[in-house]
Amino acid sequence: MLCREEQTVQAVSLPKEQSLETNPVTDSETKGKENPKVFVIGKRKSPLMPCHPARARELLTKVKGIAILRFPFVLRLKNRTAGSTQTIEIKLDPGAKASGLALVTNKAIILLVEILHRAQEIKKALLQRKGYRRRRRTSNLRSRPARWLNQRRKEGWLPPSLRSIINNLINWVKRFARWAPLTGITIERIKFDIQKLENPEISGAEYQKGTLLGWEIWEYLLEKFDHKCVYCNGASNDPKLTKDHVIATTNGGSNRVSNLVVACYTCNQEKGDTPIESYLAGNPQLLGGILSILKKPLQGAAKMNSIRNSLVREMKTFGLPLTLSSGAETKYNREKHRIPKSHALDAAFTGTVQTAKNWRQPTFTITAQGRGKHQRTKPDRFGFPRLLLPRKKIFYGFKTGNIVQTPFGVGRIAVRSTGYFALNGKVTIKHTQCCLLQRADGYNYTLSSPA
Repeated sequence: MLCREEQTVQAVSLPKEQSLETNPVTDSETKGKENPKVFVIGKRKSPLMPCHPARARELLTKVKGIAILRFPFVLRLKNRTAGSTQTIEIKLDPGAKASGLALVTNKAIILLVEILHRAQEIKKALLQRKGYRRRRRTSNLRSRPARWLNQRRKEGWLPPSLRSIINNLINWVKRFARWAPLTGITIERIKFDIQKLENPEISGAEYQKGTLLGWEIWEYLLEKFDHKCVYCNGASNDPKLTKDHVIATTNGGSNRVSNLVVACYTCNQEKGDTPIESYLAGNPQLLGGILSILKKPLQGAAKMNSIRNSLVREMKTFGLPLTLSSGAETKYNREKHRIPKSHALDAAFTGTVQTAKNWRQPTFTITAQGRGKHQRTKPDRFGFPRLLLPRKKIFYGFKTGNIVQTPFGVGRIAVRSTGYFALNGKVTIKHTQCCLLQRADGYNYTLSSPA
C-alpha cells in the first residue's frame, strides 16, 4: 500500500552502506561537530527560517508539522503562515566536475552542499549517439545530401554538457529559494589564463608563439616520434602510421598536441579507447616515457571560461542582489579563518565573510544522475538494436529511482512490469512492500562526515 507523499514521519535509521546515508532530522548529533539546519515552510508554503534538527523532531512528535521532502529534509507547519526571518545569502563556487553551494546568515553557516555534475557522461552519450547515426547513414543507407548545414545556433548557445552544469546550479538555487527566505546571491567568477597555466613565465608576444609555430600537426608529430609507432617501435611491420589519442576522447581526452602520438594502424586499432595504463601494463618503462610527455589537461579551465558569463546572466533572472567575487578573495578568507579546502567551504567563504561559525557540519552531496533515457531500443556495442524497452515507465504507481521505505530499509528501486522491484540493485521485493518516501528527481543524495 502506498503512503501519502505528505505525512507525519517517524525516525528512520538508514543503513550506512546505502547511497542515502544520513537523515539530518533523525541522526544523533556528532560530539564536537555542528549539524546542518532543517528547512521549514509555512502553511501556505512561504519560506521560513531553517531550524535545528532537535526542534524539527519536536514538531514532528507533536504533529505540528509534516515532512514534504526527505532529501533534503523539508518541514511544512500546519498552523503558522509567516514568521520573522534573517538575512540568508546563497553562495556559489562553480566547477567543471563539482560545484560548491552554501547558505549563510550573518551569524552562522546554515548548509554546505556539493553538487557533482555529469557533463562528461553527457558528452560520452552524445558521441556514442553520433557514432551510431553515422554508421546507420553510411553503411546501410543510400547516399544523401547533408541536411544539417542550414541549422544556426542561437546566441549564447552552449554544448549540452556545459549547459547541464548551469542547469544544475539554477535548479538548486530555485529549490532553495522555495525553502528558505533568500536575500542575495554571491558567485565566484574566475577567468583562467590557459597559456599562463602551462607557462607561468609567458608574457608579451610569446602568447602568439605556440607549440606548432612553423609546423603542421602531422609533420610535428612525425618529427617528434622519429616516424615510428610509439607502442611497438615498428615491430608490427605495419607501414601505415596514424594519429592516436593517448587518453581517448571518449574518456575525457583532448585534441591537444600533448595528447597525440604516432601509432601504426595495427596498434591504434588494438588500443582503441583502452586506458594507456591498462594497455601498457606489461611495459612500465614505455608507459612512464609516454606519460612524461603529457601535459596536465585544461578542460576544466576551458569549461569555466565558457560558462562564466552565461551563469551570471541566468542568476540575474532571480531578481536578487548579485555579488561577484574572485578566487583570490576566497583563498584569502579561507586562510584567514584557517579553513580546509573543499568545494562547499570555498562557496561558504566566497565574497564578504561575516562569520565562520558552524563550518564543521557535514556536507550534503548531490550527484546529478539524470532522469533516465528517452530511447526505446537498447543497442549493442555495434549500434544494432538488441532490446525493445517498454513505453510505460511507471508500474503500480512507482517509477525507477523512487526512494521507498521497505522492510529491508530505505533505498531506491528499479521498477519491473512483473511487480517485483530491485532495491538498490541487490534485493528483490514486491511492490506491496514499498512505501513511497520521495519521487525520483534525477539526483542522488549523501551526507558526508564533518570536516
